Amino acid sequence: MNQQKTLEMLQKIRTGEISPEEAMMHLRMEPFEDLGYARVDHHRELRQGVAEVIYGEGKSPEQITGIVSAMLSKGQKTILVTRISAESAKAITIAGNIPFTYHEPARLGIVGDMPKPDGIGTIVVATGGTTDLPVAEEAALTAEALGNDVIRLYDVGVAGLHRLLSKLDIIMQARAIVAVAGMEGALPSVIGGLVDCPVIAVPASTGYGANFGGLSALLTMLNSCASGVCVVNIDNGFGGGYLASMINHM
Repeated sequence: MNQQKTLEMLQKIRTGEISPEEAMMHLRMEPFEDLGYARVDHHRELRQGVAEVIYGEGKSPEQITGIVSAMLSKGQKTILVTRISAESAKAITIAGNIPFTYHEPARLGIVGDMPKPDGIGTIVVATGGTTDLPVAEEAALTAEALGNDVIRLYDVGVAGLHRLLSKLDIIMQARAIVAVAGMEGALPSVIGGLVDCPVIAVPASTGYGANFGGLSALLTMLNSCASGVCVVNIDNGFGGGYLASMINHM
């Protein structure tokens, strides 16, 4: 049950349209739905403000379709499916006239329409290089699906610092910044030294051998000397976009 549905039910109790006992029974039936292969958490949005997000990797198209259908039946308008392959996306069938859009670089699917932005300000998603784009797009699309205005600044890494400095007006007006970088992962520290908003560092697995699949970038970001930099896991664009959305809605 989402926040709007819960509010409507509480208003019906106040006006006498339903009894408190009927509402209690409804709530008792709502916490989760057991599909056999998944327990869909219908109370997630009520508790956290954001509905459950489906992690697609390892799930069959049929399982994803079942979870999506269960969420739609409870009134969910926009559903995120992360880490889903193009093949699985093609096999997913959504009943009714509900759009399903697959974004291949980000390996992310969105069921339903994008919501209107209701965040306080703007989220900037920046990358060190073009190779970091899949992770950055996962962050950007996640933030947009959660109701945020997003500005993308791609390929503004420290190898050509003037590219970032030419966009100072944009990054200094941001409410939160997601900085995605591989190699040595220096971009978040540079941005963190320029702005007064939280910087969410996302280490990318791009880089040569001693990058160790993103470990070098992760350690650099964890050891940042810039205040206000927090770090999510390697290639976790979703986590970066989600956290930025929380900050932008506070």
